[in-house]
Amino acid sequence: MERMALVQSEPMASGNSTKSRAQRKGGILRDLRRDKYLYLLALPGVLFFLIFKFVPMWGVVISFQNYSPFAGITGSEWVGLEHFERFFSNPDFMLLFRNTMAINMLSLVLFFPLPILLSLLLNELRSVVYQRVVQSIVYMPHFLSWVIISGLTFLLFAKGEGLFNKMLEGFGLAKIDFLTNPDSFWMMLTVQSIWKECGWGTILFLAAMASIDPGVYEAAKIDGAGRLRQMWSITLPAIRNVIITLLILRLGHMLDVGFEQVFLMYNGAVSQVAEVFDTYVYRVGIQQGEFSYSTAAGLFKSIVGLVLVVIANWISKKMGEEGVY
Repeated sequence: MERMALVQSEPMASGNSTKSRAQRKGGILRDLRRDKYLYLLALPGVLFFLIFKFVPMWGVVISFQNYSPFAGITGSEWVGLEHFERFFSNPDFMLLFRNTMAINMLSLVLFFPLPILLSLLLNELRSVVYQRVVQSIVYMPHFLSWVIISGLTFLLFAKGEGLFNKMLEGFGLAKIDFLTNPDSFWMMLTVQSIWKECGWGTILFLAAMASIDPGVYEAAKIDGAGRLRQMWSITLPAIRNVIITLLILRLGHMLDVGFEQVFLMYNGAVSQVAEVFDTYVYRVGIQQGEFSYSTAAGLFKSIVGLVLVVIANWISKKMGEEGVY
């Protein structure tokens, strides 16, 4: 009797699983029909990531080959981890790692909190017109290219004809060599990033603050809470998830300084502090034609970023936060 019941239950289970798969498929098609315009709206973004992010990932296989443009990916010789061993044993590796981490740590410590602080200040403005004017002003540098930012930096801080040094000369003070001083190069990059992106970084925080119920502020005001107490006890906890999510994503770019900014400010006097993974990949891969070796260096940078994101997300989950996924 038990064997008969088991035999009868097996087809019933398979039939239920087939039915559930059909229901799920029907639910997906139903959602597609119902929200077709939303999916069409998302289609350009999806295509962008597919074409420019996922499809090019196939090219990382050349880091395990002696890639030849004439033989192609399928015809090039496989060498395994040879390029990675060469990269890690290269004396330049520690220099690249030090410069990249130092620039990113400065950005993380000095730049990351500033959009949060600026968002809190903008949120406290009671005049809507004044708030929008200030927002527009602080957003504007984001739309300038790094070429323009670098040009402005040279015009302001060049030792010979820079505006700042001309002012020092007018006051009878000695000129300061900002652009070729290795001691100030990392800080100069950080200040550039702050000026260009700090205002743009407030968008997500201001959007999160806009969702806070004004009644909560009114109740806190009745209880005697001042502006600072309201920011600390209401606003910051309300945007905590956004802060943690952006911090986790930021950790994924700890080895990604940004090629264009560093390359434009690069000169021989600061080469020992300006050479980072991005400029090294360009110099070795593009200028010297070592495609496989430079791809191995770029793949290492991406893997480290992925590991940092996974670890930071795991820690945030352990601390009771939502995390990225």
